[in-house]
This record gives sequence, C-alpha cells and structure tokens, in this order.
Amino acid sequence: MLLAASLFPPLCWLFYNLFANWLETVRPSLSLIMSSQRRRWVENAVHRETPLDAILSGNLMNSVSFFASTTVLIILALFAVFGQVGSVLEAVDTVQPDQMVARVDIERHLIVALAMFGMAFLAFTLALRQFNHFCIMLGAADHDEKSTAAEIRVITALNTLGARNFNNGIRAYYFAIAMIAWFITPWAAIFMSLLIFFTILYREFFSAARNLVAGLEDDQT
Repeated sequence: MLLAASLFPPLCWLFYNLFANWLETVRPSLSLIMSSQRRRWVENAVHRETPLDAILSGNLMNSVSFFASTTVLIILALFAVFGQVGSVLEAVDTVQPDQMVARVDIERHLIVALAMFGMAFLAFTLALRQFNHFCIMLGAADHDEKSTAAEIRVITALNTLGARNFNNGIRAYYFAIAMIAWFITPWAAIFMSLLIFFTILYREFFSAARNLVAGLEDDQT
C-alpha cells in the first residue's frame, strides 16, 4: 500500500499528459488555444523593430530559469533528507502510528520524489533550450523582407514546445503536494493526486480563462 501510494502521484502526473493529449482531440485546451495567439505574436514580431519582443522573450526564459534553479535546490534538499531518515521516521510514526512505516518505505518514497523532480528538471531545461532557439529564430527574422509561412510556423512551434515542457515541469510541483501528503497517510496521497489531477484538468479545459480565450478565438474567426 505504501509503495503504491508513493508511485501514484508521479503516475498521475505522467498519465495526465496522455489523457490531456487525447482530450484535446475532442475539446481544445487552454494551451492549445494559446498556440494560435503565439502564432499571432510571431506574425507581428517579424514585422516590427521594437524591444517589446525581446522583453517578452526574456520574461519567458527568466521564468523557466527560476523554476529550473529551484528544482535543483529541491533535489539537493531531498538528498540531504537521506541523512535524516531516522528523524523523518520518528515524525511519520507520530502522525500515523498504525501504519507501521519502515525506514525502507521512507527511503523508497524519497527516491520516487527524486525521480519526479529529476524529470521536472529535464523538462525545464528542455523548455529553456527551446525558448532559446525561439529567441534566436525570432532575432534572425529579417524585418525588411516578408517572412515565409514555414518560418513563422517553425518559430511558433518552438515557442509552443517550450511552453508545453514548461507546463509539464510545473505540474510536477502540483503533484509534489500529494507526495508530501503521503507522510500523513497513504490515502491522503491518493486523494490529493486525484484532486490535483481533476483541478488541472478543469483549469486547462473548462476554466473561465479557457472559455474567455476560446470566445476570442471564435470572434476572430
């Protein structure tokens, strides 16, 4: 039960990506709708020479860099906890005395959390690299000549890929809440995983923000 509860949050995190990709074929998500706005941004950016686009691109990369750096700190902190497993075990035994949590259960849970944040770090660094390519491609566009549709499509795709990987890394933080709930009780980890799963799903596919942007898309078409 303890191992299953430890694995449940990261499995929900991974399953969300598969389920959301399928659901997007039926109902566009907020991220998918924003892709067309990213294309509008690129179409306008290649025709103007202002610092606005550099500022916006810099803000994107700064956000990703912040989370990548924070994730490294969390990974180091998790490694440090391995040296204090005894103290953690005492605290867990106090919270859930009937569960009979062993030292190996704590260590296994920390390893799963390490793997989860390791994958999140890879997602953030990939997003950072893709946003960097986006900035290079956007800077390489010649404002004196009309950009081709293929060039605009590629620049937009790089921005969209970066955003998707960034969002994937952010979701690891959401499901980390369920990993923390595991120390209270395994059932709390499962409950929080499901709650977070459906909360993110609602925000992406049914929230007021999603409906507002979707309504704007309908007006533009």
